[in-house]
Amino acid sequence: MTRALSVDLRRRVIEAVESGASCRQAAARFGVSASSAIRWHALSKTVGDATPQAAGR
Repeated sequence: MTRALSVDLRRRVIEAVESGASCRQAAARFGVSASSAIRWHALSKTVGDATPQAAGR
């Protein structure tokens, strides 16, 4: 099972997108998948935060 990526990394990706980079550009810059960057940005827009949810039961 994989672990969630750090909140700091998520915030840096979101900041890069909000400062003008596309989600794909930010993902490539920080070495994460494009789908993760897209989901994190969408989460920050809707919920206001991109912290990972608890895993497991």
